[in-house]
Amino acid sequence: MHEEILFFDTTLRDGEQAPGIALSEAEKLEIAEQLGRLGVDVIEAGFPAASDGEFRAVARIAQSVRGPVIAALCRAGAADVDRAFEAIREAGRPRLHVFISTSDVHLDSMLKMSRSEVLEAARDAVGRAASYTPDVEFSAQDATRTDPEYLLEVCRAAVEMGATTINVPDTVGYAMPHEFGDLVRLVRESVPDHVTVSVHCHNDLGLAVANSMAGVAGGARQVEVAVNGIGERAGNCSLEEVAMIVATRGPALGLSHRLTLREIARTSRLVSMLTGYPIQPNKAVVGANAFAHESGIHQHGVLMNRATYEIMDAAEIGYEGGRIVLGKHSGRHAFSEALGRLGFELDREHVDRAFARFKELADRKIQLTDADLEAIVAEDLAVADEDVFAIESLQVAGGTHLSPTATVRLRVAGEVREGSAMGDGMIDAACGAIQVASGVQARLEYFNVSAVTPGTDALADVVIQAEVEGRASTGRGVSVDVVEASARAYLAAINRAVRQGVRTSERTDVAS
Repeated sequence: MHEEILFFDTTLRDGEQAPGIALSEAEKLEIAEQLGRLGVDVIEAGFPAASDGEFRAVARIAQSVRGPVIAALCRAGAADVDRAFEAIREAGRPRLHVFISTSDVHLDSMLKMSRSEVLEAARDAVGRAASYTPDVEFSAQDATRTDPEYLLEVCRAAVEMGATTINVPDTVGYAMPHEFGDLVRLVRESVPDHVTVSVHCHNDLGLAVANSMAGVAGGARQVEVAVNGIGERAGNCSLEEVAMIVATRGPALGLSHRLTLREIARTSRLVSMLTGYPIQPNKAVVGANAFAHESGIHQHGVLMNRATYEIMDAAEIGYEGGRIVLGKHSGRHAFSEALGRLGFELDREHVDRAFARFKELADRKIQLTDADLEAIVAEDLAVADEDVFAIESLQVAGGTHLSPTATVRLRVAGEVREGSAMGDGMIDAACGAIQVASGVQARLEYFNVSAVTPGTDALADVVIQAEVEGRASTGRGVSVDVVEASARAYLAAINRAVRQGVRTSERTDVAS
């Protein structure tokens, strides 16, 4: 009999805390629905006390997504616990996730609390959470740098007050696998059998997946993960990597899970597109090179027998490369059918916008594939209702003996603003024109362009990271023209920074 590993996905909470990510309510809901199709056991929808916008997004996910447990994070305080439960009260299976720091460095430098005060705060908060729902998780932040005896004392107190899951976080990615496995084993032996032990590992030293698996070997049966490993600093434990470790080595490990593996690729692409975080080519499982073979020896072996150099089947995780025949003559019905087959459930407004964008691109590209449609929908979802700027038109000119120039017209609150600029190249000129028209200064820090699908008519997928008025922000743009895609990505980064600024103000108001 294989023991089942539970997947607690924190893409929408810890993942969104990565610099430059600011998901809209629609984007968070789309990711949550895809996580449901993937089959994760728990979706940590967010941190409701952070802002009013965050509260609304968590509440909408709780109302709409059925199947997984919907968790909300809260600090160990009455107001946080109350706010978190209010957000998830309509969930089919609500969970409150209470946390407080337990390491001396956090207590002395950040909380300014004694060990006894932290213990009492944890007891009170968990007890309050348990009065709302029987599903309560407790996390001792910075557990790997906490005195083990004190850690066990706090964990036992949380269980006494009603916690049914105890999470052991390696908050700063400090632990080595053997150390972390021993710590998890110590916690597992110190709490009752009915309590699930969870692990939450960060990747500061590149050990998040290794530490998580060491924790599983030590008795943890819930692993906290994020799609593509995104998250604070160097990121979180990667969902897809743990999923395929268990799927590939499950018999030897005596483990199994309930994920629908064929949804991994689609989930990875969706999260990358909506967050603006590209996937490194050599990323395990979902990177562009994960199933690519350059060496002649490897190529020969794979052609003879895939198992010679591949321990996973690309088709198993959704990389079969299927195509749909959609072009400029396709109608709205065929377009909607294709979206449904891909798993998208969009409201009429989003379908209308995506279809208009599809028809625009179909005039310039003979056929559009599944990947093209996913890119179109992801770009549309990134255009949030609260976006300030939208491109009306873009004109660029340049050549060997002609200085690159660009003119852009932006729609801003019902009016149109125009800006022109010269640049070192047409992309530079387009970005300069956007700065002039928007009045927002943005300094380009990262630029990446890739093709969505093969071929000379492939959609260009551009990811830009910029510093916008002192704030890091990412944006993504899709078009058959790389200059237009770059302009869209640049403007998306500016809009995202504006949204982040609003949410920062909300957080400040809530904290006050």
